[in-house]
Amino acid sequence: MEFFSHVHPAVPVILYMPPIVYMLYREFLSQKMSILIVVVFFVFGVLIWTLLEYVVHRYVFHYEPKSRAGKTLHFIIHGVHHDYPNDASRLVLPPVISLPLATLFYFLLAISFRGFAPPIWAGLISGYLCYDMIHYATHHFAMKNRVGRWLKQHHLRHHYKDDDAGYGVSSPLWDHIFGTARK
Repeated sequence: MEFFSHVHPAVPVILYMPPIVYMLYREFLSQKMSILIVVVFFVFGVLIWTLLEYVVHRYVFHYEPKSRAGKTLHFIIHGVHHDYPNDASRLVLPPVISLPLATLFYFLLAISFRGFAPPIWAGLISGYLCYDMIHYATHHFAMKNRVGRWLKQHHLRHHYKDDDAGYGVSSPLWDHIFGTARK
């Protein structure tokens, strides 16, 4: 399983951009929805992502399993990142985990939102890609603009000072709503 924990940071973009573009193109081409409706549902998908990012980071990535198998899986998924936060090959969720999850979320959205699922899923996965890129940048690049510097400080405090706060990497929205933002 160690092999699957190493991923080049470009892999998620290469894997997910084609289906995102396809989902949006399909909706624009079919003309069943107006551009405004597609944009609204896309933004809704991004918002869903921000909540999912917070919940998964707080309750799954920071869950402490009891079994040996659970500890191994947890270490590969996220624990290794906290132990080696500057390892450039382990900053993204491995595709062996993210691809099945992306597929599962598409089917859940299709059941819940029917014909609106494609733009919602495209927004959700775009949010995931933004998270992945922001996360990688916070560890490996000098963030020069004000927002970038703030996101970097926010995330690195999570690593080096208090891993019980600051679960939103790409958006602190839910940290503020659920009271886990740093004072």
